[in-house]
Amino acid sequence: MSIALVRNPGEGQAYTYFGAELENVVSTTETDGVVTVSRLHMQRDEAPPLHVHSREDESWVVLSGRVRFWAGSTSLDTCEVHDAEPGAYIYGPRSVPHTLQPITSTAVILTINSPGAVEGYFKGVGHTDTSRTADDIADLLAEYGVKILDNPPSA
Repeated sequence: MSIALVRNPGEGQAYTYFGAELENVVSTTETDGVVTVSRLHMQRDEAPPLHVHSREDESWVVLSGRVRFWAGSTSLDTCEVHDAEPGAYIYGPRSVPHTLQPITSTAVILTINSPGAVEGYFKGVGHTDTSRTADDIADLLAEYGVKILDNPPSA
């Protein structure tokens, strides 16, 4: 059963994911599967590859820094590009390709996935580091309905 909660920065379970620091702020188990929320601390060179989710919508709130978002196509070159500043809210519906990258040296972003099952991917892959590539985890991503479409943006 879902519970009301307040979780301050640093109180959630932390992961390292391809160099970025990810904190699980609200778990899917705490919301009956409705949503999972993560706080993502990224540096400029820590961008995920262009990808698409088939099972959940994804939203972001930029807490600090400036972040560039690519969306809407299967190639970075043909995506729409939007820059978001602190306080910006970005919505990415399922089936719309997207990626993001800080355009400042660092950024903190709240990531919201609904429904929240994709959280299992982060727990399943464990703590990753920059020596692993998206190809190394493509099978696990596919189990969660996520497909890689293009390389990450370059810093």
